[in-house]
Amino acid sequence: MMWSVQLVASDDPGGRLTRQQYIDAWKDEAIAHMHKYGIPASIKLAQGILESGDGNSMLARKANNHFGIKCHGWNGPGVYKDDDAKNECFRKYKNARESFEDHSQFLLKPRYTELFKLKSTDYKGWAHGLKKAGYATNPKYPQLLIRIIEENDLHRFDRAGQGKGRVAQSKPAPQTSKPASGKGGEIDFHLGRQILQTDNRAQFVFAREGDTYKGIADDLQMNKWQLQKYNEDKSVRTLAEGERVYIKPKRNRAAGASVHVVEEGQTLWDISQLHAVKLSRLERYNELTRDTPLRKGMQIKLSRR
Repeated sequence: MMWSVQLVASDDPGGRLTRQQYIDAWKDEAIAHMHKYGIPASIKLAQGILESGDGNSMLARKANNHFGIKCHGWNGPGVYKDDDAKNECFRKYKNARESFEDHSQFLLKPRYTELFKLKSTDYKGWAHGLKKAGYATNPKYPQLLIRIIEENDLHRFDRAGQGKGRVAQSKPAPQTSKPASGKGGEIDFHLGRQILQTDNRAQFVFAREGDTYKGIADDLQMNKWQLQKYNEDKSVRTLAEGERVYIKPKRNRAAGASVHVVEEGQTLWDISQLHAVKLSRLERYNELTRDTPLRKGMQIKLSRR
């Protein structure tokens, strides 16, 4: 694994991301993976920051590899660079989201099993456990992660939607309860569906394997047209597992982040879903349409500012 990266990103005009921009761009993805797999959002963000140099490393820019995962057991494309040995192979992804998913799958290997017995708020235990399990060769790896987490208050994301079950756990029985509050999100259970809120308080659920808008609407005693309206999607497609589906209208602006840096293959609708901002607003703020092709690295305004 990579570990010799800068701990502080510069805010220069050469297209480099600052640390705060990286956090704003990927905190929701880290939270989603925490709910899906049980990996603390703070740990995932800190590893991404450390391994990718705030998204500015060669691997992040050329291979969309944010976690320094090497090609061992990998059948996909790779890029080569010196690390523990000369000219080592690192995995190359179509987009950064694939990197986040592969990182989660990587941590589901048996040698990391003990980590999932820890609480999702025990970031120190996770940091030391990763080193003990052999994730990194740097003897100071745990301290580096903990420092990044504490200096940037990343542990606040570990309580977003506190109480949400993991994929590996059994699905909750149908019930209703008062939302359990946490910084950056809330959770409720309704008819077996886990309902979350984004930082700007837009309510959503994660799609399960084989889900459709109609299936989710039936579960929540809603109409299919309502979900299609809230998600600005008139299709009747099968939804991707883990896809965010809004059950209330999205908002007029994002919470926190003011811009989004486009990843390879992203559309304006993808960005709208990621930040819970109405597509019509993004079109207005950026003078674009939903069908306008976006270039990797473009900055999309998430508010009128």
